[in-house]
Parts: sequence; structure tokens; C-alpha cells
Amino acid sequence: MDAVPALDEPLKKVLGPATAKVMAEHLGLHTVGDLLHHYPRRYEERGQLTHLADLPMDEHVTVVAQVADARLHTFASAKAPRGKGQRLEVTITDGSGRLQLVFFGAGVHKPHKELLPGTRAMFAGRVSVFNRRMQLAHPAYELLRGDAEETVETWAGALIPIYPATAKLESWKIGKALQTVLPSAQEAVDPLPDSLRAGRGLVALPEALLKIHRPHTKADIEDARARLKWDEAFVLQVALARRRHADAQLPAVARRPGPDGLLAAFDDRLPFTLTEGQQKVSAEIFTDLATEHPMHRLLQGEVGSGKTMVALRAMLAVVDAGGQAAMLAPTEVLAQQHHRSVTEMMGELAEGGMLGGAETGTKVTLLTGSMATAARRQALLDLATAEAGIVIGTHALIEDKVKFHDLGLVVVDEQHRFGVEQRDALRGKGKQPPHLLVMTATPIPRTVAMTVFGDLETSVLDQLPAGRSPIASHVVPAADKPHFLARAWERVREEVANGHQAYVVCPRIGDEEDDPKKSGRKKPPEDEAEKRPPLAVLDIAEQLARGPLKGLRVEVLHGRMQPDDKDAVMRRFTAGDVDVLVATTVIEVGVNVPNATAMVIMDADRFGVSQLHQLRGRVGRGSAPGLCLLVTEMPEASAARQRLGAVAGTLDGFELSRIDLEQRREGDVLGQAQSGTRSSLRMLAVIDDEEIIAEAREEAARIVAADPDLTGLPALRTALDALLDEEREQYLEKG
Repeated sequence: MDAVPALDEPLKKVLGPATAKVMAEHLGLHTVGDLLHHYPRRYEERGQLTHLADLPMDEHVTVVAQVADARLHTFASAKAPRGKGQRLEVTITDGSGRLQLVFFGAGVHKPHKELLPGTRAMFAGRVSVFNRRMQLAHPAYELLRGDAEETVETWAGALIPIYPATAKLESWKIGKALQTVLPSAQEAVDPLPDSLRAGRGLVALPEALLKIHRPHTKADIEDARARLKWDEAFVLQVALARRRHADAQLPAVARRPGPDGLLAAFDDRLPFTLTEGQQKVSAEIFTDLATEHPMHRLLQGEVGSGKTMVALRAMLAVVDAGGQAAMLAPTEVLAQQHHRSVTEMMGELAEGGMLGGAETGTKVTLLTGSMATAARRQALLDLATAEAGIVIGTHALIEDKVKFHDLGLVVVDEQHRFGVEQRDALRGKGKQPPHLLVMTATPIPRTVAMTVFGDLETSVLDQLPAGRSPIASHVVPAADKPHFLARAWERVREEVANGHQAYVVCPRIGDEEDDPKKSGRKKPPEDEAEKRPPLAVLDIAEQLARGPLKGLRVEVLHGRMQPDDKDAVMRRFTAGDVDVLVATTVIEVGVNVPNATAMVIMDADRFGVSQLHQLRGRVGRGSAPGLCLLVTEMPEASAARQRLGAVAGTLDGFELSRIDLEQRREGDVLGQAQSGTRSSLRMLAVIDDEEIIAEAREEAARIVAADPDLTGLPALRTALDALLDEEREQYLEKG
């Protein structure tokens, strides 16, 4: 009898180099253990066919269905001018919907013989739209035949695991590979403490792995899922609990504002009252700043809820207490915008040391990578000598040359745009670790906050300041109803005629470098099927200026412009000297022009839910109502149109963040492997499994408090090491 392969055995030794190479490159699976943890996405009962009506566009899918109809067409083509070209069209059904399969050329012969009406099979391919109908072109397929001795009932009731697959490796091939390594499940070491597993009635890990891949009943699947979800939630929460425990041991300088200092002077000159939410969150932050270990707080708030005001008051409190504060922004446009709004809000208090500046004031310095040498030298000197209490900048703040006199607080705006190493480098610039405030305008469901930001305390701003106007949002179906698009441009002209301004947002820039033909870059295969590339800023701006918006002052803004040019455009737009700004998502966060009331988002289906919500938040920032028009050519039944309908249907960012998460799936919650296909969460759904995550967090905190190094739980320590490969370990250590 062959020896059972060890869990760390490379797949190439077990499955052969060719299959192992595809698994490594396309699924991120390298060892027997990796493959055992590649769980089925769902299960098909042969007797219950899949819902074809719910297929997502542009994704690689596996469906189980029955052939309803198969027709072979002959036609003339460049390769077959005498009418010898062949196309096989097969219609498959699941009783609720239909889907067309298309095979061309030499690829028609085998399916023409095998895919006869009544045949059942698994089909795998990428969903596309042709002639406004969904189809799979040249799908791979596997016929479903019962064994000779199998009864019809057994065959129909068998559970077929459907695995996350790729075009290079279909689900059924992954299933066969798993059959080979399944005996190794017996070697799996159980990370859960016995008391926890027994107390919650969870099956052992080897049993869970067998049941997830080869269930006999639906109850087997439920047992396995319950156990594997706990593994993921618990090991991750232990990692985060250890991180919080380690942070609590770090020293920091307590920063308490004086009663008659800068913060009090600033509050006295405010022309409005802070919202209840702003006051509550400020109190939480001031309590943290007064302690002798570093604050680690996440401030999440709706677009326009006044996060900058809360962050500025925290920075002023630290300056009052003799320290310096740094605000890190993801783009130069945003850094300049923050610098402008902070100096405006502070008035003479931002002119400390200058003629006419307030005695209690401080200097607010801007530091970006594109500054002129003299200005940059002066900014660096202001930081080193403590002349500047507040500095606002981009990643230029992180460079080795930048020295602070006494850095007390780091505010990171839009955290998800910053690498961990960058945050860490800035935190390392204080004499002791500075306090950290992370801000995001992307609302995060509570469960995600417990996982992605599990090492941070969370504050939420969910009230909008008084005087903010509602934003009306509508989907504009440009393909179905072209006159709707014409009306959209009329609405923009009407807003401008009323003295307001508008944004038009496009997915790409559209210069030479952006064109794959001109740049020599090959388009990815999934884009080849698209009828046209995404709409571009430069093209749309020109078309609008010559056509529907002729006579209006139209300018462009995008990421590849020179920083001075970008700043000049934003200044002109802010001053009202530009009617319509045609831009990429460079305006997505932080840009604040209260007079801008309308936004038209072209190819809106190419943006994510949270991104659309962020973009929409740029209008309706003054007293006049806002208007956001989401232009798309996608058909009404597509998932993309439904997504746009959801955005148009609610202004509640927390509701949209749930929809966004459900559609994107979790990605890698530890944040480092966002682009990879593997996720540290394979079974746990952070939206649906809130209860498990909350309970796992409590259990983890209890265990880490009793045994921070996990010396009494070696199996848990091993599981933690496996979760925290080198990249993720850095992520958790650097936060």
C-alpha cells in the first residue's frame, strides 16, 4: 500500500509537474495541505440543476445542466470561403433559465457527437454577452454518467462538489486531484483547544476535511462547514488578539490638551456646533491620547460626515500637548485639498510664528514629492525644529530625510490605499511610537471591522452635518434608451445655467500609454471579448466640448498630469472658473467643492459599489441638492445593472458596503494578498457569520490573555504560523 503523502508534500510529487504548475499559478496551491483546504464553492445534486438565471457576467463558472437543443450551422468565412465554416449552437437548461453554448471550427466535432438533447453534463467557461444574450463560448464539459450498478435515485441524489476553478483547470479535474490527496486529511493537526471544540460540539478537523470534499448527506456539509468556519475565525482572531496584546505593552507619550491652548482657541472660532457624533468620537479619541500606550483607532464615517474636523481637533490636541501631528493622504490632489481646508478652518491659528498669526497658533506645512527644492527644504526644516506643529503630505513624509522634532500623532486618510510598510515607516519616526488614527469614508460592516481592522478600536460617524443636501441618483441605460443620455447632458447644462458645476467621471485616461495597441501591451484574454475599451477622459472631454456641452468651460483632471497642473485645475474648479471637470477617480476621496451639484459617471458598471458611493459623495456638499447619473450599456438583466440599481436605490453607505462585500467576496482579509486568488478566509463569510466571528474574538482574547505566547497550545501556534506567512506576519506586526 502506498504511503499517505504528508500535508507539506509539494503537489508536483503527488500530481505530477504539469497539474501542479497550473494549480500553483492559477489557484495559489502548492502543497497537499493547500489542496485539502481548497473547499468546494457549492454542491450540485444531479437531480437538481443549477440556476442559470443567476450567472455573474465575466466570471468563470461551472454549471450542471441538461442539453435542450443542439444545432450545427454552416457558413462562409475568410478561412472557409466556400461555406465550409461550422458553428455549433447548444442550448442548455435547468428548468428555470436557458444558456447558449457556442463552438466554432474544428472544435465542433466532439461536442456535436456528445451533446445530444437530454444529455446531462457539467459545463465550465466564462460568461459573456453576444447579441444581448448570455453565452459560454467553447466551454469545457464533462458528461455525467451513472455507474452501471447505480440506481437512478442514487445517481440523482449524489452531491457533486463544484470547486473554485479557472479556465486552465476545471472543477471536475480539481475533484479528481482531491481524490488522490484525501487520505492525507487524517494527518491534519487540530488547532482548536479540546475544551473549545467539545464545548461547541464541533467535529474533529480530519473528519471535517473528509466531509467537506466527499459528503454523503447535506448534514455532512453542515458539520464540516461549521467546524472549518470556526478554524478560520478563531485562528485569525488569535492573531489579532496577540497583536492587540503586544500593542498594549508599547510605551507612548500621553498627550493631554491644555485648557486655554490651541484646541480651545480653535473651538471658539468655529462658526457652527459640532454634531453629537463628532463630539462623542472626539471624546473617545482624547481619552486614548491621554493614555501611555499608543492609540490605535479606526474612524469610519459616511462621505461628508465631518471626519476631517474630528481628525483636525485630535491633531490640535497633540500640538497643545507639545507634540507634532502628521496627516498622510493617498494622492497629491488630496494632500493639497486637505492642506487648503485645514488652513482655511484654522485661519490665523495656522500662521504660528508669522506676522499677523495668532500667539497660540502653529504652522501647517505641506510636504509632497513634487514640491520645488526651496519649499521642500523649508518644510523639512519646519518639521525638524518643531516650527510646524501639523504636516500634511503624501508618502513623501515617509522618506528617510524627513525628521520630526516630536511626532505624537499619525492620521492616515483612506487607509486601504496605503501599504503597511508605509504606515510603519511613519510610525517609526517618533521618539516613542506615536498615536495612530486611521480614517476611511468607505463604511465597513461590523464583522469586517472585527477582521480586517481587528487590531483597531472603532469609532463611527453616521450623522451628516446640518445643511447637507440629499443626492438623487439614477441609472442611465445608454444602450436601451439613448435619449436618456442626451437628457443627462441637458441636466448638466441646466445645473451650470443655475450657477453650479459638474463632474464627469471616466474609467481611464485615454492617452498613448493607455492604449494597448500603441503601448505594445497585450490585452488580457477576458478583455478581447469586449466590444470596446472603457471610455476615456481625453476622448469624452473632447466629444462633450464639441457636442452636448459646447460653450461650457470643460477641463480634464487625471493622475498622469504634472502635480502643478493638477493643482491649478483643482484651484480653478474650486474657484468656479471651470463648469465641468472630466476626471478619473483621482477625485474619488476628499475633494470638496460645495458648488458642484451634478456628476455623470460613464461606464459606471466598471466601478465597484464602494467606489461609486465615494464618487457620488463629491456632489451635494453645499445647500443645493445633488444629482448623480450612472451611465451604463449593460443589459437590464445583468448583475452589473442590478449593482448600479442598488447604488441608485440607497445613500446608506453601510448598506452598500454589505452589498459590495457580498459581490466581491471577502478577498484576503489580512489585506496583503488582495490581488491573489487565495484568501485566508475560504469558508468564513464575514457578512453572514457575524456571530461566529464575535464569539471567536471573545475566545481568542481569553486564551491570549492567559497564555500570550501560546506555549500550552502548540497545534494552535502551528496553525498561526501557517496563516501568518512572512507577508501577513509583517502586516500584523506593522498594522
